[in-house]
Amino acid sequence: MTEPITISTSTNPCCGTTAAAEQAEACCDPAAKTEAVTTGATCCGPAASTEPAAGGCCGTATGTSGDGASIREQVRARYASAATRAAEGDRCGNEELYDGDERGELPEAALRASLGCGNPLRVADLNPGETVLDLGSGGGIDVLLSARRVGPTGTAHGLDMTDEMLELARRNAAEAGATNVEFHKGHIEDIPLPDASIDVIISNCVINLSADKPAVFAEMHRVLRPGGRIGISDVVAEDHLTPQQRGVIGDWSACIAGALSRSEYIAGLTAAGFTDVSVEFTGAYAESMHAAIVRACRP
Repeated sequence: MTEPITISTSTNPCCGTTAAAEQAEACCDPAAKTEAVTTGATCCGPAASTEPAAGGCCGTATGTSGDGASIREQVRARYASAATRAAEGDRCGNEELYDGDERGELPEAALRASLGCGNPLRVADLNPGETVLDLGSGGGIDVLLSARRVGPTGTAHGLDMTDEMLELARRNAAEAGATNVEFHKGHIEDIPLPDASIDVIISNCVINLSADKPAVFAEMHRVLRPGGRIGISDVVAEDHLTPQQRGVIGDWSACIAGALSRSEYIAGLTAAGFTDVSVEFTGAYAESMHAAIVRACRP
């Protein structure tokens, strides 16, 4: 299986101080990223509001508290705004997570909406004829790349709850001429696909956004075929960082407050029935927080 790359935050275009986060070409080191998320900046520009900041993708902070429904709405509003801004031409993500050949396969709008924290395709090891599911597929970048790798005998599914992201993804798929892709509206806690219908699950900085991760892990196990596998990029905390401390560093929809620790991730996937679970840090994200690659198999 391909080894994950180390993600350098120095090339991340959407971080730094809150002011710098509003500039599409801003960059930062881990300490500046911590400052950014503490004051409301996020992986896709400043945090969400109804009035997007000039040159950014989201707006100002929404807060860190609330029940599952309010957290979901915070996340939905932020990424709906990001999709709209990307469709209008703003560059909201970090396309440097993908190499030149991968970027050459994609429509420009898909690259502009690259809002992940890694490149799960570098560990998913996709093969022709496989069926792959991307949880939280956003503008479709990982679905389109997956579709190329599984070929015409395979299928790449994308699941997203945001109408604006689904519209953008379907437009990108049409522009790319991808005929073996399907996008579904729904929640990762309740995947609208049959039991044992998927060979590989990928995801890119999305599971940390769920308020019910045991449900996500159970659904992943349900839809995977026996022998299926997961290759996920996500934000993961060091074990010493408490949930309360994660909330101080950054809000839920900034990919911080809802992040699991390494041991929590391993325990959660194991409890759901997965084996060969591993969580490998690949790059600094914020103070005591890391982009990580998560692997596991369904026996």
